[in-house]
Amino acid sequence: MESSVLDWNLIFEPTWNNLALKGTAVQSTTYYSWGAANAIDGIRYAPGTASFCSITLNQLNPWWRLDLLDYYYIYKVTITNRADCCPERITGVEIRIGNSLENNGNNNPRCAVVTSPLPAGSTVSFSCGGMEGRYVNMYLPDIQMYLTLCEVEVYGAENLALKGTAVQSTTYYSWGAANAIDGIRYAPGTASFCSITLNQLNPWWRLDLLDYYCIYKVTITNRADCCPERMTGVEIRIGNSLENNGNNNPRCAVVTSPLPAGGTVSFSCGRMEGRYVNMYLPNIQTHLTLCEVEVYGAGNF
Repeated sequence: MESSVLDWNLIFEPTWNNLALKGTAVQSTTYYSWGAANAIDGIRYAPGTASFCSITLNQLNPWWRLDLLDYYYIYKVTITNRADCCPERITGVEIRIGNSLENNGNNNPRCAVVTSPLPAGSTVSFSCGGMEGRYVNMYLPDIQMYLTLCEVEVYGAENLALKGTAVQSTTYYSWGAANAIDGIRYAPGTASFCSITLNQLNPWWRLDLLDYYCIYKVTITNRADCCPERMTGVEIRIGNSLENNGNNNPRCAVVTSPLPAGGTVSFSCGRMEGRYVNMYLPNIQTHLTLCEVEVYGAGNF
């Protein structure tokens, strides 16, 4: 349901951060002390035999996996090759990005392939166009080889909502506003980890990002166990005003058709500027239920 193609370089240049430094890494096997974490230590190159690199055993289908510990929109992956020898070992590596651990994450969608040999010690970047995922894999399919990586860097959009605070017009029992920004899209149980207002006219939910951002995408996850129709008609409002509880701010999008139970949908907001992000159901008497709201954008302008 995204309505536009975005210039990722324009959006992110002011706030590029290497997300890999926040994550954890594992690999299929480990050659002596060259563990998976060496490839996310922030050191592209140091003198010595594969110093600060990760290396698997010589095996069929070797792989390395980064867990970013959260969901991100990833636009660039940068790899640094071994400098002291064996630069050919990286040829054929597939970069896979997604949320599945099937086949150790190697079945996730492919961002790019290293199709030609990289010079020893060189660093190369691949554009991934905003692919969504928690896991980033380096995979050498159908090859018996050591997989060697001296640094893997991942650049993408962080969920700004996790840094903010939330309030809502009313609260149904214990389903408070903060449940919709806890990083959990879905969990078993009755509206587990969701926010719910009372059954009221014009219910609303508001996120305070605590700073000003240019927002390009808002992602909403619907309740899974019942009542998916409650999301229909929700307006996403973004701006800096608290007039009418923030519900008079400019509109990014409207949920015009029913979302499937447990469904997640994203709306492009074209770099709208704002501190507040509202979910608003005007002229409707209902419970407003949100199981997760994610906000992606850039600051420091």
